[in-house]
Formats: sequence, C-alpha cells, structure tokens
Amino acid sequence: MLALLAATAQAEVRLSEVFGEHMVLQRDRPLNLWGQATPGQTLTVDLAGRKATARVGADGRWRAQLAALPAGGPHRLVVTGDKTVVLNDILIGDVWLLGGQSNMEWVLADTDTGPQEVASPQNAQLRHLRVPHRASVKVEADIAPASWVVAEPGSVGGFSAVGYHFAKQMQAVQGVPIGLINTAWGGSMLETWMSREAALRDPDLAPFVNKLPAENASFGAVLAQRMLPRIAAWQPGLPLDGVDASGWSAAADIDGKWPTLKAPGNWEGQGLYDVDGVVWMRKRVELTAAQAAGAATLHLAKVDDCDEVWVNGQKVGGQCGWELPRRYTLPAGLLKAGANWIAVRVTDNAGGGGIHGEAADLRLDTAAGAVSLAGTWRARVEKIAMPAGPVANDAPTLGHNGLVAPLQGLSVKGVLWYQGEENAGRAAAYADGFKRLIQDWRAQFADPKLPFFFVQLASWLPMADNRPDGNGWAELRASQAAALSLPHTGMATAIDIGDTVDIHPRNKRTVGQRLAGLAMHELGLRAAPATGPRLVGQQARGAEFELRFDTTVGGLRTARSGEPVRGFYVAGADRRWQPAEARLDGDRIVLRSPAVPAPVAARYAWVNNASEANVVGGDGLPLPPLRTDDWPLESANRRYGR
Repeated sequence: MLALLAATAQAEVRLSEVFGEHMVLQRDRPLNLWGQATPGQTLTVDLAGRKATARVGADGRWRAQLAALPAGGPHRLVVTGDKTVVLNDILIGDVWLLGGQSNMEWVLADTDTGPQEVASPQNAQLRHLRVPHRASVKVEADIAPASWVVAEPGSVGGFSAVGYHFAKQMQAVQGVPIGLINTAWGGSMLETWMSREAALRDPDLAPFVNKLPAENASFGAVLAQRMLPRIAAWQPGLPLDGVDASGWSAAADIDGKWPTLKAPGNWEGQGLYDVDGVVWMRKRVELTAAQAAGAATLHLAKVDDCDEVWVNGQKVGGQCGWELPRRYTLPAGLLKAGANWIAVRVTDNAGGGGIHGEAADLRLDTAAGAVSLAGTWRARVEKIAMPAGPVANDAPTLGHNGLVAPLQGLSVKGVLWYQGEENAGRAAAYADGFKRLIQDWRAQFADPKLPFFFVQLASWLPMADNRPDGNGWAELRASQAAALSLPHTGMATAIDIGDTVDIHPRNKRTVGQRLAGLAMHELGLRAAPATGPRLVGQQARGAEFELRFDTTVGGLRTARSGEPVRGFYVAGADRRWQPAEARLDGDRIVLRSPAVPAPVAARYAWVNNASEANVVGGDGLPLPPLRTDDWPLESANRRYGR
C-alpha cells in the first residue's frame, strides 16, 4: 500500500491511456472518464459544457460521468485538481471496438488498394487508436501507452484496413465522427479474449485459468511446468535439458529414434501445442545419379519464424520471416547419388511454428526434375522459449486482461470481429465459445444489446485438399454462423474474397463494406438485410433435393451471369457426398446427382477453400456456407488443451 501511495502521490492528475488528444467519444450516451491522481483531492471535469466532480480514492483512482453529448466537436476536455490536464481536438461520434486476430489487425498500407488509399484525401473526423499488445494473468487497470491518430494523407497506413473501410462507408451515410479502437492481435485464439468469469464457466478452460499465477513475473515457471511433460511425452527418451545439438545437422542417420512431423503443417496441431523455441526437422532423400548431378534448388515453402538449413552437413542458408518463401541454391557436387540429408533448425518466436504453406512448394529441384519433400520429417525439440511474461495464446483470458478489461466503462457503438483461423483445429467447440464471448463483452460494456458484427472466414488452403465430409475451416464457419442465434449480431461472409496461398486476403475493402452494410441495417439506415441469402427450408423429392431461401433481394443468381452453379453436394442415407447439379428457381435451388438416386442432405461451400462456390443474392452478397444435416462434425471431440 505504501508503494502504491508513493506512486500515486507523484501522479498528480492523469487520465487513462485510452483518453487522449484527437480521441472520439460515444455520442448520445453518458460519458465515463477515469484515471489517477493524488489521493484525497476532488477533481473537476469539463467537456463541452458538461461538468462533473470526482473524489480521488485512497488507491489514487478516480472516475467521473458526464451527461451525454450529441455528435460534434472539436471540443476541449479539462480535468482540474492539484494539476490541470487539457486534451484538445476531442470529437463526439460513434466508437467501434475492433477485435480478433491478424486479418482485423492487417494495416491499410499492406492491402491491394493500400498505396492509393494512403495517398488520397482523408476525412479528419475518422480517428484510430491502436491498443498495444499486452497479455496479463490479471486484469490490468490501464492499457499500455498509446495515441489516437487522425486520418490524414500518409497517416492512415497503420489503421486497421477492415476498420478503415467500414468507417469510410459509415461516414458516407451518417456524416458523424468515427473512432476505431483496435485491440486485434495476430494469431490470437478465441479463448484469450474471454474474461476470467466467462472462462471459468467453460469446463475445458477452467482448469487452465485456475492454474494461472497471481503475477506475470511467475508465468514462465508455470508455463514450463505445463510444457515439459508434454514435450517429454512427444519425444520419449530424448532429453531436453543440457542437450548438445551440434551434431544434428550431420549427413548421417542420427534421427532413428526421433518422432515425426508432417510438413507442410504447423507443429502445434501435431503434439507440440503452444511450443515456442527451437525444433530440428530432418529428412533423408534418396536421389539417382542424374538427380544428384549438377546444381539444385531447395524449396522449403515457408518457415515460421526462422530457419537455418544444412544439406549433407553443409550449411546452405537461413532467414527469418514467417510469410517469406524459402529458396536455397545448392552448388554442384553437394548432392550425392543415394542417401542425402536435409536438416532444418526452426526457431519459433510465438504463435504457429514449423514448415508451412503449399505442399508443391516443399521440394528439391534437381537437374533431372523435382523431388517432393512433403510428408513425414523426423523432428526433435532442442529447447523451448520461456518468456519473462505471458503472450496472448499462453492461456485463456490473457489478451482480455491486458487489452479489453482496461476499457470497461467506455461507451461504444458496437464491436467488429474478425477471428477464428487460430481455432480451426477445434472448430466445433467454437460455437458455444463464441456465443459466450459475445455475451461476455456485452456484460463488460454494460450493454446487453451491443451490436456485434463478425467476418466469416475467407477461403484458404489448396483446392486439392477440399473435402465436403470434414475440414476445419468449413466447420469453423458453421460455428461462427451459430452466433447469429443471438440478437443484434451479423455475419459478413467472405468465402468469395479469399486467397488460396495466403491466409491474409489483401482485399479488405469488401470486408469492411459488408460489415458496414450489417451495421446500417441494424441502425435502420438500410432497408434490406446485408446478410446474403438465408436458408429457411429444405425437402427431399425423390431424386431431387430442394432448398428454399429468404433475404435473396430479388432472387438467387450466380456471381457472374451465365456461369453454371458450383459448390453444392448431396448425400444419401449412406452419407457419402457427391457433387450436385443445381438449378436456380427464384428463391429456390433444386439439386440432383446421378450418383445419389435418393438424396437426404445437402451441403454448400462446405470446404476449406470455397472460392468456387458462386451463388449470390440480387444484391451480389454471397450465399453463406450451409448444411442441412446434423451428422457429427470431424472436430466434435477436440477441445482446448487436448
């Protein structure tokens, strides 16, 4: 307590970091302000003629509430005590909270239209606050220091691209200031964004939350206690402490007792869940004399995050950057007829780790043709990284505690959410978890009707891997759509704007505009729903299966006139899925397949990469993925931590 009083005695008067010059506060609602000051004094708070007083508590904290203001500004905020704090250029408008992972975090400058947007004239009534990443085992009283940025030519490049395009569309209709508070964290899982109270209501999460230490400084030791038994079970008989890895690049069969990993593919889904650090991956490759002759090129797809590479004991290269293609030139004479050994020392700093990307990009190009390196690799953990403090995915609640909890008390217009990629491995569990999170955030921001609009995952992964009978991304999309059972929610479908080889589609304008359409309908600014067609009924009719829809806005059609309908499958009682021919008839779609004489169920766009699915409504919005069956999902038994 003495230390706290000493610190606050020096604080004089300070506002929370979320409040700063150029900020936007929510219109038409009471305005809560808070911060720290010398204990015992009474502060006066004045904003645009709205005044209040606040008594500073013994803990040095204060809170004041001002009467609501209409849209407008700029205003000046003055807080007076034993020191006066003045914040200028305050606008009153709509504040939107942005959450999720990297596709929400993705900055405008790195999108397909980014350079033009950044250089173009801007509306200075758009403001953006990037909440810094900070994970914590306990609820933090404040966010890390941050500044509001005004939209000006050259300054918007660091804005959330989705948020920027959403705000631009909304401002064109509403004409009011908009503030974006960006809490997104690349690679973050759903569970990190839940409050402790919400996580404890989930029996899968509660044990992990209850084991969290009281302080961040103790987290590394707790993580080690959890991680070391997991690694020991994955590589039995292979020690971790005091290991000498100097010979692991050798051109010899040294790895016979090592476990295996599939590549491409991150190791988190292959038994090394949450492991950051160094893992060696080795592969023996048999070559003919013709293949070994002359120079060659080694392609290692992409490596998350850094790699060092040896071929037959000779180091051939290395680099960092999880998104960068790996390509190394092998001089003539390095390869041998017969056995060759490739060794890759992978360093993963956070999030996913390992060799990832397209299987076709994992190969050895020789003088006599390409040799695929996709498939099984021997692997062994050299060491694990123990951070001084936690990062978002180390446990449930950590992202929430550091980025969202300190914002409680703030009035916001709604939430925009783009997340789910990190949870695809346990897709079925996402359905209940996502609904729990939405209700949790509504409780935290004291608004049971808080609008919550989210993006259904875009298409990704190789088309050759598509299977209509079970895949993580299709199941995750269905779990996202389950949240539409909650009132005041909306889903922007993005299956038509994905990227086969990049989990980060560069087209963020369409995503932002679709989210704006949902918000406008919710706010009464758009008559037609912005949801895309919605399935309302189905019926088997002998050899045909009929689907009925509403919200088609003038009828169903294909995205491009004259093209055949694609993306449907039907199955009979044997549950074997076959591609279906589809006929559009107003608000109906009739399916049939010569391979299924009596269909009992249908699916649409039910694959990882659904970019070929092409049904839209009259307004051009895509038909979201659907299934009429309730057959068990492939991910049904996968839960957090197992």
